[in-house]
Amino acid sequence: MHLELLEKNLNYRFKDIDLLKTALTHSSYANENKMHESQCNERLEFLGDAVLNLLVSQYLYKKYPFYPEGELTKIRAKVVCESSLAIAARKIDLGNFLYLGKGEEVTGGRERESILADASESITGAIYMDSDFETVTRLLLDKFETDIVAAVAKGDLFTDYKTQLQEKLQKVTKGKIEYIVTKEEGPDHNKLFYMDVCINKNAIGSGIGRNKKEAEQMAAKEALILMGEDYD
Repeated sequence: MHLELLEKNLNYRFKDIDLLKTALTHSSYANENKMHESQCNERLEFLGDAVLNLLVSQYLYKKYPFYPEGELTKIRAKVVCESSLAIAARKIDLGNFLYLGKGEEVTGGRERESILADASESITGAIYMDSDFETVTRLLLDKFETDIVAAVAKGDLFTDYKTQLQEKLQKVTKGKIEYIVTKEEGPDHNKLFYMDVCINKNAIGSGIGRNKKEAEQMAAKEALILMGEDYD
């Protein structure tokens, strides 16, 4: 098995190649070869899960300072999940480098989403043990940042408050709903938008965000809360 190719795909060269081998060793392979249970990738998977959650949590905390804990938790759960980790594994062809038992091999284990996701976590844990948190962040944050920013901009990762507000208001008024930017502050690369949601020019909620769509969602959420909705 040419692990140099996997290292190239990872854009990282291991100082301790045994860490990489352990990260690739599925429990089925370890069991069939009578290896000690500590020689499979489950311990590194445990560590990698914690590292990924910290990496994404730190990013979300800094990137979205006005989001409450509940929203940040929802976003993290959608980003650090089995499907997204399996996609990341497929991008680096990780399945072809795994050490699998014969049973897993013949039943399609190299393409099984759960195995690929677990391997993504174990590889993360291995890189962390071989280097440090800053290195893991540098290698992985671009991938997660792209997913997070794109999904937040579309409203995919959290409750679509704008749609909820529109549906609620349509039942009680025919007034025109508008989102109005009241203020912008900060440099272009780190700008904050202040937004009011209005009915017939009368503000019914305000919000702040890193982009206009985010600010609109936060304004709609405040309006819904003021109308009696509970999002705790």
